[in-house]
Amino acid sequence: MGEPSVTPGTWARGLSGLGELVYGMATEDARAEVFSVRGERSRWERVTAGEFATEVTAVAKGLVAAGVGEGDRVLVVSGSHQEWVRLAFAVWSVRAVLVPLARSVSAERVTHVVRQTRPAAAVVQGDRLLRVVSGLQRELPDLGRVWRMEEGLADVVRLGAYMDASSVRFRRDATVAEDAAVVLYPLSTVSRSTRGVVLSHGALLSSAADLVDRMWPRMSELPAGRASTLLDLPLSQIPGLASLVACMVGRVRVGLTGAAGLLPQAEAFKPTVLVCSAGLLEGIFEREQGSARSTGWDSLGTFNSAVDTAVQFDRAPRKGAWRRLSRSMYDWQFARVREMLGGRVHLAVCWGGGLSDRLESFYGGVGVPVVQAFGTAETAGVFVSGAVGDRVPGTVGRVVGERELWVSREGEAHVRGGGVFSGYWGDGEASRSAFREGWLATGFAVEVDADGFVRVVGRLRPQAATVEVPGRFVVRGPVRGSRAVEPSGDELTEVLPAVGEPVEERGDAELVAEFEARLRAHPLISQVLVIVEGRPFASALVTLVRDQLEYWRLVNGRPLSMAPEEIAGDRDLLREVQGLVYEANRSVPRHLAVRSFHVLAEEFTVQSGLVQPSGELRREAVLRAFSEEIDGLYRVRREPS
Repeated sequence: MGEPSVTPGTWARGLSGLGELVYGMATEDARAEVFSVRGERSRWERVTAGEFATEVTAVAKGLVAAGVGEGDRVLVVSGSHQEWVRLAFAVWSVRAVLVPLARSVSAERVTHVVRQTRPAAAVVQGDRLLRVVSGLQRELPDLGRVWRMEEGLADVVRLGAYMDASSVRFRRDATVAEDAAVVLYPLSTVSRSTRGVVLSHGALLSSAADLVDRMWPRMSELPAGRASTLLDLPLSQIPGLASLVACMVGRVRVGLTGAAGLLPQAEAFKPTVLVCSAGLLEGIFEREQGSARSTGWDSLGTFNSAVDTAVQFDRAPRKGAWRRLSRSMYDWQFARVREMLGGRVHLAVCWGGGLSDRLESFYGGVGVPVVQAFGTAETAGVFVSGAVGDRVPGTVGRVVGERELWVSREGEAHVRGGGVFSGYWGDGEASRSAFREGWLATGFAVEVDADGFVRVVGRLRPQAATVEVPGRFVVRGPVRGSRAVEPSGDELTEVLPAVGEPVEERGDAELVAEFEARLRAHPLISQVLVIVEGRPFASALVTLVRDQLEYWRLVNGRPLSMAPEEIAGDRDLLREVQGLVYEANRSVPRHLAVRSFHVLAEEFTVQSGLVQPSGELRREAVLRAFSEEIDGLYRVRREPS
């Protein structure tokens, strides 16, 4: 990287694996700051490239001592924090394969993934899932070691304390770009399919290099060592993982938000590069708009004028003196937005697209230039991206690097070249069906203008496995209200079948069973119990699939700190469930139509005594356990006069 004309992306493409990324940075400049971590009194402390390489080596030696071989899988079930990063790069340094899952994942999903990938070792955060994984050791002799993440990887490090570091170097030197680096299990509300997406070292490095090269003209304007980001995307999913690798390639110092979220920590951290979802930017805008509305119509009018001025300024091809003067009149308003993000953001990358053209222009006019990037797990996170000075608001930019994009007659985007995935773990048929004559079928409909700018229209169909969901990611402020829903309220329409629709003559019990099955067919819904007998109208208890609940939180931009119970009470999620209930009500007579329901974050389990070993609900036990919630549905209900 000695010549100025050589970008970090060019350097990264020459690496044989992700482990070389760590040691290459340490060799080039051991004192370069690569991470910020929370230290004593919650102060941010910086970690240098040399220190990080030493930490990774210590963990990597422990993995070798534990018997983790080349190509072995290492399961990591954890939240996003610095220990996760150390462990991931240690796994890659010994030529093993990372299998990451979120801490909030369901026990059923963990069991499926362990049985499918047969890991040689596992590191698990939280007692609940630690017991699940440890219990599988008797069934799977390949699973040799299960460590507890809360111990801070100390047990792993102790195993390799007396081992020479050459054992790690030999493994790292043997790594090639085609080696599998990660088996990723994307979450989706499209399907419950749990095929693992296999991404190679080369695919992740190529994708990161392409994104960094696209952003480099803007990033290179920052003084050396000033690029920093506060990452609030889960590392167990492709947006977070791809962002982490891209930041390391681009020499962007990374701080992980943990459960606290980005905005509460932005003022202290002061990131210069913002990597986020559209939900964060929409949430800030709506918060400012709501503040102006609550103050009075004059304030709302001033806010709207400021928005129009910012949009016009961003879209104007020439920023003349008059436009600059008009913009300066509202800079006090714009400064509030900039300060919410720490006051130093030089570039914002909106991962996954979904930001409207007006909001993109608004932030550009405010002084926070936003570019959008889009991709799927199968494309290692990104295949199109915008750039400052080369963007069309509302689009996700142009094809990056050496990727090629082909749009079928149906409008579906097909991609080849660069960081395309290696296939689905253990499923050759699904891997083959994902491609059309060498082109990866993404499952997304796109439009491409004459200049090559891509606009994501929507999803045509799911990919052979689960896919990332595009579109609008909404944040509307703090959670409001009860988890019990009153369908006849001002905001929610009554959940009743359409008038006059014929219903086949069958028994009530059979119709209720079919109603429950209709709801359970949706990936978000786990269990349904409809209550009819002895009640003035039908109601229902609904539980949600835990890992789908986490995915809903991710794509809708809710903070990592949001508890499952809060997500289950979110008004937008309740509206989604309400729509499902409305459709299911069409299949039953009016007296069986569910008019009120209560959503529970936790699923009924055999251990709780609420589910039989066969999987069937113990209805009487559930009715007794949740009698208060059920009674509440009828207390809230207002019968029509």
